[in-house]
Amino acid sequence: MSTSNYLMATYLQTPLEGWQDAYRATPERDALFTTLSGEPIRPLYTERDLPSQGDIGLPGQYPFTRGVYPSMYRGRLWTMRQFAGFGTAEETNERFRYLLDHGQTGLSTAFDMPSLMGHDSDHPRSLGEVGREGVAVDTLDDMETLFGGIDLGAVTVSMTINAPAAIMLAFYVVAAERNGIPAHRLGGTIQADILKEYIAQKEWCFPIDPAMRLLGDMIEWSSREMPRWHPVSISGYHIREAGSTAAQELAFTLKDGLTYVEQAIERGLDVDDFAPRLSFFFNAQIDFFEEIAKYRAARRIWARELRETYGAKNPKSWLMRFHTQTAGVSLTAQQPLNNIVRTAIEALAGVLGGTQSLHTNSYDEALALPTEEAVRIALRTQQIIAHETGVTNTIDPLGGSYFVEALTDRLEAQAYEYFRRIDELGGMVQAVKQNFPQREIADASFELQTEIDEGRRVVVGVNRYRHDDEDELPILRIDPALESKQIGRVQAVKARRDADAVSATLAAIRETAATERNLMPALLEAARAHATEGEIVEALQDVWGSYTETPVF
Repeated sequence: MSTSNYLMATYLQTPLEGWQDAYRATPERDALFTTLSGEPIRPLYTERDLPSQGDIGLPGQYPFTRGVYPSMYRGRLWTMRQFAGFGTAEETNERFRYLLDHGQTGLSTAFDMPSLMGHDSDHPRSLGEVGREGVAVDTLDDMETLFGGIDLGAVTVSMTINAPAAIMLAFYVVAAERNGIPAHRLGGTIQADILKEYIAQKEWCFPIDPAMRLLGDMIEWSSREMPRWHPVSISGYHIREAGSTAAQELAFTLKDGLTYVEQAIERGLDVDDFAPRLSFFFNAQIDFFEEIAKYRAARRIWARELRETYGAKNPKSWLMRFHTQTAGVSLTAQQPLNNIVRTAIEALAGVLGGTQSLHTNSYDEALALPTEEAVRIALRTQQIIAHETGVTNTIDPLGGSYFVEALTDRLEAQAYEYFRRIDELGGMVQAVKQNFPQREIADASFELQTEIDEGRRVVVGVNRYRHDDEDELPILRIDPALESKQIGRVQAVKARRDADAVSATLAAIRETAATERNLMPALLEAARAHATEGEIVEALQDVWGSYTETPVF
């Protein structure tokens, strides 16, 4: 080629084409250039990948891609929560006070497995599990002890329980009532996301249809009686922990939420009477940019659907407010101190994605419930992000990033494709009954684990950079005597209460369950009579039956 022709070719070549030629001159290293979810990542993103300004918007303005509030963290930091619960109510109350004394701004309650499954501590199936992975709450007395000395009118409380959530809410409302705090002053969230249980977490008490009815009763009652309360936290966290991709977490979580909206509207509720109190709960996995994009897409989809599909007119109904927890499944038992780094990165993604509330996992949680030292480091991680990094000084600092905006658009498109497939199956309830989301998650989980097992996806300390001579880490060990102590507590309550009053309230629950009347008033009366959680669950099962899962494959 002549010099003049070479100069002409160079002149006609665009800057991007010139860069592409230079890029191809260097061989790529042997690496997996995909997101954690398996989505391919291009080597470069440019202004051509940006959506329209209308799709991005401004913070606090529709479609809320950049955040739900105009000032975001310049006005107020996110609520810093740490998940706490173990042993009996006394031990967990001590941990709550410890966390509040060290700067935590909200309480997040973990219940033990028997409580999550609707069994009392003295039930045969509770043996060996009482107080092991959360706090045992069997009765109103336990709930009063759990929050003893804490002003429930001043602190917000999150309770992670689903199938028996309405029962636990009744205990909580009556416990506050007995301390002079009416229901309308209580602020916080109860998870209560029952569809997610059948999809991912597998903690249920009743068949799907009556479980949906119970949730609807709680949402309807709370919309009238508890204006500061979020009666359901629509949870993608456990969907992601079960092995889903980011797109699956996004799609299945939002579709669950939209299903609850449809149910409430079918009951005759105005969407603007309850939608402002719906909240969400997302996972923060280790793929930094994919997680940020996921939160941005979630806000945009929710705002559009609530406004355009369900006719919400109140801008507060369009806002997706969400809690974030760093990924438990990303924690490793090998080299557990590495988990501090993982958690910090995941927490930063949650903050840059605009979360309203954040829980940081403790580094030792792959081994046991966290020690106080590990909890303190996890909380300090949030405080360092808030006060030292500078990421809260400006709103949505990654807004307009070519890569982040392109990922946001991609995740949004994938979510809508899942919506289409779910609608073809007859909606989310029917899709769950047909095991559609369960199969999708199982396939994604298998694919990711295969990548890790084959070494194509690096997990530091597990399949690369291993260290065989690790010192044993001190872990929190639950005193086995706490189980017998809790069994004694619940049996003492049963011995001293008015047995006839309990029987009457349980009969009222059975009668109401067989009708279409709201169950919350009957549950509150049973709580006041000191009926146990297990007794109330069994009364409902007398009418509704139990649930048996059908195999996924």
